[in-house]
Formats: sequence, structure tokens, C-alpha cells
Amino acid sequence: MLSARSVGRLLTAGLLPLLLGVAAPVAAQRPAPRAVLSLSSPAFADGGLIPAAHAQTGRDVSPPLTWSGVPDSTRSFVLIVRDLDALVGDATDDVLHWMAWNIPATATSLRAGVPSGAQLDNGMRQISISGPYYRGPAAPASGPPHHYVFELYALDVMLNIAPTAMSPAATREAVLRAMTGHIRGKGVLTGRYQRPLP
Repeated sequence: MLSARSVGRLLTAGLLPLLLGVAAPVAAQRPAPRAVLSLSSPAFADGGLIPAAHAQTGRDVSPPLTWSGVPDSTRSFVLIVRDLDALVGDATDDVLHWMAWNIPATATSLRAGVPSGAQLDNGMRQISISGPYYRGPAAPASGPPHHYVFELYALDVMLNIAPTAMSPAATREAVLRAMTGHIRGKGVLTGRYQRPLP
């Protein structure tokens, strides 16, 4: 739950609409409709349990993802993976498990086990809270499973943001700002995970 102070900061920065998955103010948007992308994984169903292979307790490799329904205006994709049930810092930010941007517009999937590195051969850039790679879920065994949301955005631009010039939090904010007014479609996939009991 965001505090009133946090909501105020996000509104000032123009980021609250992006984080809530709603349209930004009309003045910030181009008059183009948003497509609903179909985002799925052969590793787990929407709302299902994420296998240990894709968690920190297992092999910690990124899950395979596929998507369709991409608008013709797409020039790149941004993927954001975050833990909705974990807060960091001043208790207003959820944990960023993966953010990949400048995924080529021709892509219709990401294979399992995307290699680490700030920038890959295909131009994709990536970061997480702990480095330039996918960070798998690791919710504690006590309490309920955490919800990990995978959000794929189709953009009508490439983003000129370096993956190593700033901290992960600052990079995430810069990417979100650069996305404003350029989102042409969005797909969402949610998985659940918690560590097994010892």
C-alpha cells in the first residue's frame, strides 16, 4: 500500500499511471489506442506457481516467455518483473527482479535462461535490484506466497538509456519516464512463489 507521501511523489514524477497500469493523463499521451498483448509462459500458468528452476532456490534462470497481439507501431519492448508483496527502501518501492528494455520489435519471445550482461548482442539491455541479470523469486517459506508480475510493454520508440550509468532504482525511474507517451500495448502475466519449508 502506497503512503500519501509516496503517491504525491509518483504523481509529481508522472509515474503513478504507469505503475498502476492505467493510462497517463491525456496531455502526456499520443492519440493512439493501446493494444492488449497476450503474454504467457510454458513454465507456469497465469496465477500459477513459478517452478523452482526459475527461483533463487533453484537454478535461478529466467522463465521462457511468449507474446502476441503486437501493434504495427511497435519499435521495442520493455519487460518489468517485480514482487508486488515486497517493499524496499522507504517502504514505497517493490522489489525489481528484472527490467529489460530495447527488446527488438521483431521478437515474439524470450527463451529460458537469458544470459546476464548489461547489454546483449541483440541490443537488449537489462538490470535488476542486484545486477544486470534476472533475479528469481525468493519469498520466505513463512507467510503466503508472493505475487510476481511480468509486465510487457510495446513501445513506439527505442530507449536511449544506458544500463550501467545509474543505480538500479534510478535506471528504473529513467526507463519509466522515457516510456511515458510511447506505450502502444501491454501484456501482464502473474506467477506465485514461496520458498519450500526446510
